[in-house]
Amino acid sequence: MKNRVKKSLKQFWQTTLAPNNWLRQLNTRRGFFAWVLTLFTLKTILAYGVDFEWLHVQDPLQVLLMLVNPIGFTMILFSLTLFIKPKQLYYGTLLILDTVLTLLLYLNVVYFREFSDFMSINTMLGYSTVNQGGKAAGAIAFGFHDILFWLDILVLLGLILARKIKLDPRPLPRFQPFKWLTVGVFVLMANLFLSDIDRPQLLTRQFDREYMVKYLGLGPFTIYDAINTYQTSQVRKSATPSEFTQVKNYVNKHYAALNPQFFGRAKGKNVIVIHLESFQQMSIDRKINGQEVTPFLNSLYHSQSTLAFDNFFNEVGQGKTSDAENMLETSTFGLPQGSLFSKLGNDQTFQAMPAILNQRANYSSAVFHGNIGTFWNRNNVYKHMGYQNWVSGDYFDLTGQKATTWGLKDKLLFQESIPYLEQLQQPFYAKYLTVTNHTPFTLDKEDQDPNFITTNSGSKIVDNYFITNHYLDQSVKEFFDYLKKSGLYDNTAVVLYGDHYGISNTDAKYLAPILGKDESQWSDLDNANLQRVPFMIHVPGMTDGYIDHTFGGEIDVAPTLEHLLGITTQRYIQFGQDLLSKQHEQIVAFRNKDWITPQYASLSGRYWNVQTNQMITEPTPELQKTLDSIQAAVNEKLDMSDSLNQKNLLRFYTPDGFKPVDANKFDYSKRATIKRLQEQNKTLGKASKSLFAKNGNKSTLSQYVTDAPEIHDEKTDSTRLMPRNADDWSQSE
Repeated sequence: MKNRVKKSLKQFWQTTLAPNNWLRQLNTRRGFFAWVLTLFTLKTILAYGVDFEWLHVQDPLQVLLMLVNPIGFTMILFSLTLFIKPKQLYYGTLLILDTVLTLLLYLNVVYFREFSDFMSINTMLGYSTVNQGGKAAGAIAFGFHDILFWLDILVLLGLILARKIKLDPRPLPRFQPFKWLTVGVFVLMANLFLSDIDRPQLLTRQFDREYMVKYLGLGPFTIYDAINTYQTSQVRKSATPSEFTQVKNYVNKHYAALNPQFFGRAKGKNVIVIHLESFQQMSIDRKINGQEVTPFLNSLYHSQSTLAFDNFFNEVGQGKTSDAENMLETSTFGLPQGSLFSKLGNDQTFQAMPAILNQRANYSSAVFHGNIGTFWNRNNVYKHMGYQNWVSGDYFDLTGQKATTWGLKDKLLFQESIPYLEQLQQPFYAKYLTVTNHTPFTLDKEDQDPNFITTNSGSKIVDNYFITNHYLDQSVKEFFDYLKKSGLYDNTAVVLYGDHYGISNTDAKYLAPILGKDESQWSDLDNANLQRVPFMIHVPGMTDGYIDHTFGGEIDVAPTLEHLLGITTQRYIQFGQDLLSKQHEQIVAFRNKDWITPQYASLSGRYWNVQTNQMITEPTPELQKTLDSIQAAVNEKLDMSDSLNQKNLLRFYTPDGFKPVDANKFDYSKRATIKRLQEQNKTLGKASKSLFAKNGNKSTLSQYVTDAPEIHDEKTDSTRLMPRNADDWSQSE
């Protein structure tokens, strides 16, 4: 048997693979087709490995999909030429298709080297977008291996011109083209099937572009992006200013007047927003085995310098964290399906917090995050929002034990951000996106507090959740200690909020006893109550802070914060209302059109009495009228937001004193960011208001104290970071 296999392989080599057969194969239509297909596949894999960093594949299935995904699409496209009978037309068309696909591949290679991202259709259609803020094409590095992307085409053309390859006049037999086309379709469908197994909702949720290329290939990604771009353009093309007028009238009607007691309380202060990943309100004030899960956050929660809200709900949809960010920055909802950041963010008109604060009160701005900058399309969205600086995973050492699979550990993120934070001109608006408290909530033993003993619920997810909660609490405390030591604290308002739930409904039976609930009696209303997340605004010097029981959600953050900063909001299109306003409507709209109020809730088509925790099975006609009225209000609110975003209606409106954001002026590369921050301080000289300048042009990094065990670890060649979206709920680590 062994000899037979060996003999067969030898025969296959001699008759097919051996170099002396190549020219003979190239002199037939089928052979020429097979060679062009093979060479293009190899070029694609070369780009995947050398330029796209192997697309950060993590397991054998992803490796298989990466190697296979160029084949199906390319075979389908190339096999169409097999139906062509005239020989010159056949060979010419095939080479033209090969050249076009190679050009697409190569443009993405060059673009990826500079921007660590793949080219969208919008990028291709506008040079100014590709140029990203005035970068000359000549500034982009070219690799020694670049010739390999074009060498096969040049060689094939040379052999044809030298008549070493003779054009085969014989068309393929009648059903041969169908066979090749069918094989291509089968490979592509198998690719899609396996991709959906490994990454469910890949097409509907539209994660990072690298995801799409890794699973589907560059060609399908480009076509998919083209379809989305076309659909979006058609929707937006049909939009009219009168539709915006409807939205504006709705917003004006539902505007909640500011509360003069708190208006301007934080005026002129820096603003630091701490995004508490997957953190739920249930952890605040909770004790496990007699120990507080989050002692420091609890102290902030009860501080008289803090405005805290205990009936504050997350309102995210499929966009998860990106939806939360969008609501925080713009006071508009995410989309009914997919992520607004991913689907619309490339050319969306935003009137967002960083631009508003910059133009109204001269705030500088930055975002800090320990994961890859392209996730949720943030590298494009933040530019359109007006963020001046985007300090992402590329700025940090993510090797060894410093990162979890989701990004740089929180203690290290806060500490390693200081060289950039201290360079910002004050007042500044800075946002920190933490990641350590993310499902499945695993944390190295060295990072765990040995004195904190978690639950024994029977679920590792639930038990680990409280461990990472505790770690996050310690991280925030270390950061606050630094703010006080460095002198930033007194002039900084700190906003802390949870973006969405951490413990999903499937683990409720393990969580119920911890919350003092009977798991057999657990209901949809209990699940809805778990959608509460913390929202606190800590303003040093304020002495009349309190815990507010108002029902509200993430959509309400922007107007609440802006009013505290002394910025009026009536001119802006915001669907949220100031939580401190006496006119605040306490109707919390969930993205799926469910809702909850202090009295009632509508969840999955059933009504609940929030006060008694009982289902309402037979509402009275009067109560039904009330419930219908609330539902109509929720539907209208979401529909108005969707109309605004999907049709990009803000392009028809420029508020008084607001200048539309020019996204092309921002450059988020590490080199450009460091240079820009340093030059700002140097140019301003004694007029510089950065912490660095206030400290005698010396860094304050030494004032930051952390017990992170990895702080002095040497850089290694490996990382545990998995470049997937930070809201991937799969457990496929």
